[in-house]
Amino acid sequence: MPCVERSLDRHIGAAAEWFPHEYIPYAQGRDYVEEPWRETDNGLPDPARTALEVNLLTEDNLPYYHLGIWQTFGNDEAWGEWVRRWTAEEGRHSIVLRDYLSVTRGIDPARLERGRMDMVVRGWYPGFAKEGPLDGVIFLTLQELATRISHRNTGETTRDESLRKVCGRIATDENLHYVFYRDVAREAIQVDPSAAILAMHRQIIGFKMPGSEMPDFSAKAKTIARSGIYNLRIHLDQVLTPVLDKQWRIWDTSGLSDEAARAREDIANHLERLARVAARLDEPPGPVTGDLTDDPVGVP
Repeated sequence: MPCVERSLDRHIGAAAEWFPHEYIPYAQGRDYVEEPWRETDNGLPDPARTALEVNLLTEDNLPYYHLGIWQTFGNDEAWGEWVRRWTAEEGRHSIVLRDYLSVTRGIDPARLERGRMDMVVRGWYPGFAKEGPLDGVIFLTLQELATRISHRNTGETTRDESLRKVCGRIATDENLHYVFYRDVAREAIQVDPSAAILAMHRQIIGFKMPGSEMPDFSAKAKTIARSGIYNLRIHLDQVLTPVLDKQWRIWDTSGLSDEAARAREDIANHLERLARVAARLDEPPGPVTGDLTDDPVGVP
């Protein structure tokens, strides 16, 4: 697909090389055998620690994400090159988070390792893989943007400048990944708007992040939501609404089949329901950092 080639070339031109080891304050490290981890070692606010744990364990499931998008998009030409590059870039995220938290004793490393084992043994099997590539680019557009916002806001809540830079660096990658999928989806809408709207309907209704099946996720998600790191209000105002309105312009899309027109109306009703629930929960909107345009988020 020419649009995949263009988006890949653009990504390669925008993506900057970076090294996880340059973000780790190794001088803070202490021997875990001589000094086992204690709860008092942690100086992070509880919401930040919870979000970091969820973000890291989610990133740990990379083998299944690779498998899911490999099976969905294939391994030929531009798609194959994209999947391999995306996997390599994503791999740095769990490396830098785990190294940082281990060196600084931010979270019990034994707990993190048990969580990693559970996540990878449990696996993740994306629903979009059963539907096909169009559903894949729709889901991944929303998921990558949500991940970008979650990492960025997590960094802002840590009260730790070096950790804020770690989270900001990850968010920069996630933004570039979001832009890739968003632009491929945008061109797909022009080719077959009805099929695109139907894919949006399938992926927006009941949307779940890949880490949602980890143990105690509901309690962790509530802590993250109350802190304003990521919640339903942010999902609606900073992910769904700007992408559907500004980027994909679905409300202006014409030439829809009757089924697609009904699906678009159902999406609108779904957004209204989310707004009512968010208002009832009185969730904080969270900071808006960076824009949602073509420009990548700068590294702080």
